[in-house]
Amino acid sequence: MKSLLWFGTVGACAAAVHFCVVWLLVGAWQWPALGANVLGFLLAFGVSFVGHHRLTFAAQQARRRDALPRFFGVAVLGFACNEMLYALLLELGVEYRLALFVVLLAVAAMTWWLGRHWAFRRRGGASS
Repeated sequence: MKSLLWFGTVGACAAAVHFCVVWLLVGAWQWPALGANVLGFLLAFGVSFVGHHRLTFAAQQARRRDALPRFFGVAVLGFACNEMLYALLLELGVEYRLALFVVLLAVAAMTWWLGRHWAFRRRGGASS
């Protein structure tokens, strides 16, 4: 249960970074929403990895050098799903902030499952 609470907290922080970056770039600088979404994802990834490694999945004691590339793979898969669903919702005329909120929630469950069962799974040896 503690892991799930940390997942929600770290995920909410990363999602807030992602959301705010997109909102700022689209609203203030007139960037295209899909392009702003890429930068939002990259900045949120750093928040997400550090938080999940140190808090959410810390009990699994995965080494950073093992977990980072695996979690990046999870994040890229999640982002691909994010970007495709986001593009679809935008094409359907959903307002960009609402669409992004829906997409971020939809991808969270997949990220948690893959993080817990693969990306942060300890592969042996001492943790770093």
